[in-house]
Amino acid sequence: MIIKPEDRLAYIKKASAKFNNKVKRNARISRSEKSYVEKVQDWNYDTGANINAWTDPEKYVDEYYGDRAREQSSYESEWN
Repeated sequence: MIIKPEDRLAYIKKASAKFNNKVKRNARISRSEKSYVEKVQDWNYDTGANINAWTDPEKYVDEYYGDRAREQSSYESEWN
């Protein structure tokens, strides 16, 4: 099947118009919404908090490492 050059250009124009509308819509949406990173940065700036900091290190060690951490701690305290 052979497509005439005029028809081919019409198909290309139609596809490019659809693509350009999609790009414009996505740009408009992304301008109106903040990303997760921007929200976290704003929160950290406002509160002065570090979202990655664990507030209770002893509880963290106990919860995730438990007996193993206690054994290691007792071993290290014996010879020091």
